[in-house]
Amino acid sequence: MHGMLNIILLTAAAGACIPIGGFIASQTRIQRKWLDEEFRHSVIALGAGILLGAVAIVLVPDALKHLNHSPWAIVLMLSGGVFFYYLEKYLDIHRRSAPQLTGMLLDYVPESLALGGIAASGADSTVLLAVLIGLQNLPEGFNAYKELTDAGHSSKKVLLMMLALLPLGPLFGVAGFSVLGDQHEILGGIMLIASGGILYLIFQDIAPQIPIRKHRSPPLGAVIGFSIAMLGVVLNQY
Repeated sequence: MHGMLNIILLTAAAGACIPIGGFIASQTRIQRKWLDEEFRHSVIALGAGILLGAVAIVLVPDALKHLNHSPWAIVLMLSGGVFFYYLEKYLDIHRRSAPQLTGMLLDYVPESLALGGIAASGADSTVLLAVLIGLQNLPEGFNAYKELTDAGHSSKKVLLMMLALLPLGPLFGVAGFSVLGDQHEILGGIMLIASGGILYLIFQDIAPQIPIRKHRSPPLGAVIGFSIAMLGVVLNQY
């Protein structure tokens, strides 16, 4: 019971970073348009970098361990990309495409599952993964807020929607803790499918938003974001 309570608290804290990021975005008012655009594109790059870091450093390595480095891992990764290609195509046809929001949920849900599974296995990296999820959710919440308000949704509606996402983390975290703790193949498969979808979204929708003509600094956000994920792993070695 104590372990499950920890999972609920950790996933709730990580999920709270989504509306916090959205609230920061709602309060960000930079007067000069070029500075506002450069700052926003830098945050988009930061989120993309952390997403990429999560795939390369957390999701894929852990998934490969769960699957004993089976060649089927490649098939699962590719199937994730193909699945989200068709999902985005469907959303675009119905004018509901929101890559920042989709990427945020695609990352948050499987990592919450993984967090519960890792905690159930008694690993020491539970808190580290929770911190990484929170660090990812901050810029992703910021970017998703901007994306949805630009699409015509009101600020209040977007923030309320982000608050409504909070229970997802504890829900999937508890599911991972109680169901997937010893189901390594299923957990690894979920993580790889999500990783394929994240990579597709990064290079199809998120990364093309980063460049600004005559401004070369925003893409550095991707490097910073990837470095944040690396820092978490390095610190875990001490």
